[in-house]
Amino acid sequence: MTSAIDLGRLAALCERLRASPARLGKLAVLSEYLQALPADVVPAAVAFLTGRAFPVSDARVLGVRWLPAAEHEATAPPLTLPDVTTAFGEVAAMQGAGARRARDERLRALAARATADERETLQRIIVGEMRTGVSDGLVLEAIARAYAIPLEAARRAVLLLGDLSAMAALAARGGAAALASAAARPGVPLSPMLAQIAEDFEEVLQAHGGTTALEYKYDGARIQLHRDGERFAIWTRRLSDVTASLPDVVETARRELAPGPYILDGEVVALDAAGRPLPFQELMRRFRRVHEVERLAREIPLAFHFFDCLMADGRPLIDEPYRVRWDALAAVTGGRHLATRSIVSSLEAAREFLAQALAAGHEGVMAKDLGSAYEPGGRGKRWFKVKTAVTADCVIIRVDRGSGRRRDWLSNYHLAVRDGVEFSDVGKTFKGLTDQQFIQMTERLWALAVGDDGYTVRVRPEVVVEVAYNEIQKSPTYPSGLVLRFARITRLRDDKAPGQATTLDELRALYERQFATKGRSV
Repeated sequence: MTSAIDLGRLAALCERLRASPARLGKLAVLSEYLQALPADVVPAAVAFLTGRAFPVSDARVLGVRWLPAAEHEATAPPLTLPDVTTAFGEVAAMQGAGARRARDERLRALAARATADERETLQRIIVGEMRTGVSDGLVLEAIARAYAIPLEAARRAVLLLGDLSAMAALAARGGAAALASAAARPGVPLSPMLAQIAEDFEEVLQAHGGTTALEYKYDGARIQLHRDGERFAIWTRRLSDVTASLPDVVETARRELAPGPYILDGEVVALDAAGRPLPFQELMRRFRRVHEVERLAREIPLAFHFFDCLMADGRPLIDEPYRVRWDALAAVTGGRHLATRSIVSSLEAAREFLAQALAAGHEGVMAKDLGSAYEPGGRGKRWFKVKTAVTADCVIIRVDRGSGRRRDWLSNYHLAVRDGVEFSDVGKTFKGLTDQQFIQMTERLWALAVGDDGYTVRVRPEVVVEVAYNEIQKSPTYPSGLVLRFARITRLRDDKAPGQATTLDELRALYERQFATKGRSV
């Protein structure tokens, strides 16, 4: 007889989720599964269901990408979720000489106790790809249903806590009353507020009642800076802890900002020797560095620009209007390291500010409603981003099969530009099309298929699409040497033949043109 906490139960659930295309059906079986679990096991189960070895707020990492092969021990007791949690914790703690071998041995011992289905589930957790068609949002709904919590209360709690597992732990132990105690606090990242794209300032001014606050949209990386006394933490947009990689930001905050407790939202930008912003790719070298951090900090200095204050002097501010939060931000920073800002009430002033931002080498501008609250994880018309569109005409040469809601579609397009008589890869995207367009494109690409490995379908290079992107980066992966960052399809170019697509030489020229306003690393 199996127990609710057995790994086999989770493996069977995942198989049911993959087999069920219906969202409501997935929601029902998820909530039933969670409801049957003991409260202390729920956080791990939620992490595993969302393809994570540890909850988001847990900084530990496994440091492995594959589960070693092992023969199943028929006499071994059934694996449980706590067994897996313990094993993952031990693997994450292994450091130094011989750590890789020790990790493999510990995971091999775990795999030896697992059935074939359980090993597949463990492998999917390790690589972070459950492929059950279940999003974090659906898991959130299942938690709310399992513990009879209003959905909006669950959403607000997870946004404040920054972690589905942490929200689930409160819900499992105390229901809605426990969630009401959730509050922003230093050391726990909040999901950042997001913005809609606006095509023009007419839309912005209309949505914001005739007046809006414009800020430079920096070509950098979003950070959330937390301080509580001498404890600092820096989180990325994806809620990864990068404190150790940015000691210069911590030191400047310690020296120049208020003692806290505070939580600030902002952007960091890498600079060249002349103080000009470097491409995003160079900034990522800072974020990924764990060794020789001080040396790289000297080679690639950072500028940071704060634009919001979520807590000041220990007082949460997310429900206060933007104008109040900005005043609090100015007090915490002493007016230093603020985003360049202008409050405008006319199209002329807005367009002039955008031109100023672009001339300074930045992406565009953010437009914010002066009366807007901070909505963690929210995206709406309270915040807009306005940028000039940069596009290339690309040819689809391969396409991946979809998963989850897109399981019946071909929906991740491999993009290429012309390179002589051939086509050279410059990235992939699944963004930009409506559901109806996905369906139509699937039929069209199947008719062009010339190869299929079960995951990726190779097609004749006949479909041309206009692709918008944020930046062209160097790529060590693609033979073209270039990749389009944040590529998204803006329209189908049936008016163009593949021979009229953007060429690799043209893309190289566009890459070089970026440095007219950006700096370049040596």
